[in-house]
Amino acid sequence: MPDSRTIIGIDPGTNILGFGVIEIVRKGARFVDMGVVDLRKEKDAYAKLRRILDEIGYLCDYYHPDDMALESPFLGKNAQVIFKLGRAQGAAILAAATRDIPVFEYAPMKAKVAITGNGKASKEQVATMVQKTLGINIEEKYLDATDALAIAMCHYFQLTNPLSSTKASSSWEKFIEANPERVK
Repeated sequence: MPDSRTIIGIDPGTNILGFGVIEIVRKGARFVDMGVVDLRKEKDAYAKLRRILDEIGYLCDYYHPDDMALESPFLGKNAQVIFKLGRAQGAAILAAATRDIPVFEYAPMKAKVAITGNGKASKEQVATMVQKTLGINIEEKYLDATDALAIAMCHYFQLTNPLSSTKASSSWEKFIEANPERVK
């Protein structure tokens, strides 16, 4: 991995969208910025998508991230919600794609496990661990932004995980091919 890498995390939403930016340096992750895009006053669904595209595009132009990490939508009680979240996610992906920024998607549970060790952790628990890990204080109104920071950190942990490297293997055949000296 290069000496420095910037990751933008996105917690997509059609009412509140959270973003978090971290920089990876030799000593680990460093907090750069976080915030929310409040879309509640925007009544037109398509205008919300345009605003997401514009706001995330601005953030990409400003911070020049090497990667974008997104929280994937999940099916709850209402199927319409997943469609709306998917559209919001698509607008954010488009902002990255038009700038040649690679996009990585993580399930909410995976990010929670990466940050807290508990896949069912509350937003408050995630926020507490993000604050402790990055050494920052976060106001409660930014819980969607702390989720975005958690997604960015999850991506960082994935990048630095030795089991996810090219030497890691998903089958015995690939393992033997990558590690012939370990087979007797």
